[in-house]
Amino acid sequence: MSVAADQFALPHEALAEPAAADPMLLQAEVITALSHALDLTEGQPPGHCLRTCWIGMHVGQMLGLAPATLSDLFYSLLLKDTGCSSNAARLWELYGGDELRTKQDFKLVDSQSLLQLAGFVLRHAGPGEAVRKRIKRLINLYRNGEALATELVHTRCERGADIVRRLGFGAAVSEAIFCLDEHWNGHGRPRGLSGEAIPLASRIALLAQVVDVFYAVGREAAAIAQVRRRSGSWFDPRICEAFLELAADPVFWSGLREEGIEQRVMQLEPDALAIVVDEERVDSIAEAFAGIIDAKSAFTYGHSQRVAQYADAVALELGLGEKRRRWLYRAALLHDLGKLGVSNAILDKPGALDAKEWEAVKRHASYTEEILLRVRIFRDLAPVAGAHHERPDGAGYPKRLVGDAISLETRIITVADIFDAITAARPYRGPMPLEQALALMERDRGAAIDSRCLDALKKTAPWLARSAP
Repeated sequence: MSVAADQFALPHEALAEPAAADPMLLQAEVITALSHALDLTEGQPPGHCLRTCWIGMHVGQMLGLAPATLSDLFYSLLLKDTGCSSNAARLWELYGGDELRTKQDFKLVDSQSLLQLAGFVLRHAGPGEAVRKRIKRLINLYRNGEALATELVHTRCERGADIVRRLGFGAAVSEAIFCLDEHWNGHGRPRGLSGEAIPLASRIALLAQVVDVFYAVGREAAAIAQVRRRSGSWFDPRICEAFLELAADPVFWSGLREEGIEQRVMQLEPDALAIVVDEERVDSIAEAFAGIIDAKSAFTYGHSQRVAQYADAVALELGLGEKRRRWLYRAALLHDLGKLGVSNAILDKPGALDAKEWEAVKRHASYTEEILLRVRIFRDLAPVAGAHHERPDGAGYPKRLVGDAISLETRIITVADIFDAITAARPYRGPMPLEQALALMERDRGAAIDSRCLDALKKTAPWLARSAP
């Protein structure tokens, strides 16, 4: 028999009604805010996708693009990195270091320059490894570099295109994201397209992201120099001309400042094509970003979806209503959003973490809350999702909350998260059998795990184990 939620004597804020989708909440507002999570996947400074959108949309306006084309461009720019988590584990496997730093530094390399590529590989392959192991890694990258690079780009582009299709965007946006790394002269990837065979949005997005990367390290002069240098090789010369005309206007550059950039970017979407989101649309966005999170590591594949399913079953057993369960399901889907900012060298490490690595892991909870607080519709669930590693005994993180200071919803997510963590395979062990997992969780009753949530889990666990996605 389920227990009514109001019997738990929780603090007032834990029982506050979850926010419903504002009837005027724009899709652009949700996507611009969540784009900060995509910046984490590429090791880029916060706001990279937003600044790329600012740059690319102004280029599109200079080219006189029609409103429908500008709308597709807008989402192509904001969602350009949706597939980037999917090659993180493979990149770490190949280079053996922090793949976030590897990705960040590679953005500064002209991949058509053999000298720059060689220097990059020498600097980033096998940092800190024994000489023999590092040489073996370098030989593999040298012999198979072309095929490996194509594999990495194809994985990322294919995954990104698939995610935006699931979000309901059309072929123009998915194709633009798939072709992001194609170069004007045909030396790009994954298809080796050239010239106008490359979607216009892809051509604009490629230039825009390179401009922002070099602007971050060398301001206007560095960005302009790269556009001039790569015109006709990486970039469409016509798009370069449009950008260089923009670059003469100080107002354009002032738009890249951090303060207020989300609002400025949102205003760039053509008004007539702005989409208002409903509850179903919010659900689909949460599910899409859960997929981005889980793609980061083979050991977390499906984790967010399973935690959401387990949390929903526990919530149902505890008597939470449908509205609150739907809200909780979103929080569970997004609870690990901050892990996009943790290196796979740590997440996939086949052994115990050292103190520095453990501190890096713990930061993911704060990242989750910080990103979700940016999204109006997710603002009330941000502290719920971000607190999933808090413990009733006060020994959790990041805020060391104690007892009833931890909301019921957070405690539900926590028990679901722990259950999945020990029943799924990990880099250092295989999956734990159900009975053994529940016995292990029993040891933490009242300390790391809320007793009532654990009881509810145990009632539903046999069914959960059979139906896990």
